[in-house]
Amino acid sequence: MIGSVQMGVMPAAASGTQPGSKYDRLIALAKGVATVSTIVAHPCDESSLRGAIESAEAGIIKAILVGHAARIRDVAAKHGLDISGYEIVDTPPTEAAAAARSVELIHEGRGEVLMKGSLHTDEIMRAVTAKVGGLRTNRRISHVFVMDVPAYTETVFVTDAAINIFPDLDCKRDIIQNAVDLYNEAGFGTTPRVAILSAVETVTSKIPSTIEAAALCKMADRKQITGALLDGPLAFDNAIDMEAARIKGIKSEVAGRAQILVVPDLESGNMLAKNLAYFAKADGAGIVQAIGPLKVLGGSDSNSSASQRFLIVTDLKDSSQVVLRQTKASSNREQESQSP
Repeated sequence: MIGSVQMGVMPAAASGTQPGSKYDRLIALAKGVATVSTIVAHPCDESSLRGAIESAEAGIIKAILVGHAARIRDVAAKHGLDISGYEIVDTPPTEAAAAARSVELIHEGRGEVLMKGSLHTDEIMRAVTAKVGGLRTNRRISHVFVMDVPAYTETVFVTDAAINIFPDLDCKRDIIQNAVDLYNEAGFGTTPRVAILSAVETVTSKIPSTIEAAALCKMADRKQITGALLDGPLAFDNAIDMEAARIKGIKSEVAGRAQILVVPDLESGNMLAKNLAYFAKADGAGIVQAIGPLKVLGGSDSNSSASQRFLIVTDLKDSSQVVLRQTKASSNREQESQSP
């Protein structure tokens, strides 16, 4: 597991952060631990292939390239990339074939991380969420955008902005726990401050997301969500700005300095993440998480079941920007099975 790093909270003007600087610290931590075997699905353009190679050269991953071998070699030759030292698992020349084979390699124990190449997200997610042969586990699969916003001192998680369209209360519980576990285990810090967002910071029956936010906070009080400080509902301004929280009279350890932003639904989350990327010039890595017991073939027991976290690492704007490594899931929590 990557070591812990604490990032203090200060006004944006005083932080002096530059785009990518928070990722630089994380990548430096990743270089200090053992490399992780990574299945790179369909790296058939310059960005995805270069990203895998640069991550491998940095000592963060051991890349296995999966896709149509001739096409991968053509891309490498065209852009001057040396892939002579990399294993290539050849597949038929389709995105679906590369995605399916990549998931099979995870089941065979060949890799711990699944990295998205140049194939469409829905193609790889179709293979991941397949009822037969997919990577479904005991907990709901969810997505996190890890955002490095130059004007904000903290690394910010935005979840779920890509997988669960209209999550219900139980789904949001899993979404939050997934993000908290990633934050705690991947070197961002410990006990993150989680803001459950809505349009307002008061509970009202007219806005259902405020009621769910309040319920989630009570679930954290009852240890149904662990490892974090939760508050909600919070509006976006008083979740990330101390002065906005003060004006509204909100006294909270989370308000004004949130590290994880939990959105009401996919639409709002996707718009928030892309606003940060394009208006605030944030760098963003997208991570899909699947956590829980999963049959992994190989080793001394061909039918052994491992409690494992599998990450699909992509990027909001440029897949060569960053790779965050996989970590073993230390919890033995038993959550409800993934719904159809």
